[in-house]
Amino acid sequence: MVNTIPAAVSIVNVVKRFGSLQALRGVSLEIAQGEFFGLLGPNGAGKTTLISTLAGLSRPDAGFLRIMGHDVISDFREARRRLGVVPQELVFDPFFSVRETLRIQSGYFGIRNNDRWIDEILHNLDLTSKADANMRRLSGGMKRRVLVAQALVHKPPVIVLDEPTAGVDVELRQGLWQFIRRLNGEGHTIILTTHYLEEAEALCGRIGLMKQGQLVALDTTANLLATYPGASLEEVFVRTLRQ
Repeated sequence: MVNTIPAAVSIVNVVKRFGSLQALRGVSLEIAQGEFFGLLGPNGAGKTTLISTLAGLSRPDAGFLRIMGHDVISDFREARRRLGVVPQELVFDPFFSVRETLRIQSGYFGIRNNDRWIDEILHNLDLTSKADANMRRLSGGMKRRVLVAQALVHKPPVIVLDEPTAGVDVELRQGLWQFIRRLNGEGHTIILTTHYLEEAEALCGRIGLMKQGQLVALDTTANLLATYPGASLEEVFVRTLRQ
């Protein structure tokens, strides 16, 4: 019997150039529904460029990308509805409160009367006390929590977390991962980029390592660690990148 369940993410031979810089060099990757996947690599490896093409913010020069079977260019609306992205940059509208920001984000996806889910997100991200605070009055860590909330507000089946805990206190990191693990357990596909490799080692079932716009390693976390017995994930990657 043929399996008709589409991959959560399908990336095939994606190439992206910025002038003379080739940011992506024929990247191919498939991520199954329900995976907790780590996309790792040094700065400039192409991770954020790949995420931008997946989110439809940047068009590839060659290849194609699909989210839950929907092409990110020809079927952009349906693809984007199935994706939530937490960006690295602290982008926010300074004129609205936290709750207003999440209601507006819900409206982008045609969702009304979403306060019950918004309240649950606020609770899990320890933002309830800040619900009516203006965005510009929040600390950097609090703003990052709101970015996570915005990515989750339409309950996307695929969630991309691009350095979600950068500059965030340890307590929030623990609470965030507890919530994200719960979502993953409920069937959401999670794609994580992080420089905290101990997080990737603890959370991700499979990992792809990028270098200079290419995937140079792709395997389960256990198999990657077994490459150099006794080594940490960071040590494994340092050795892999030197090859």
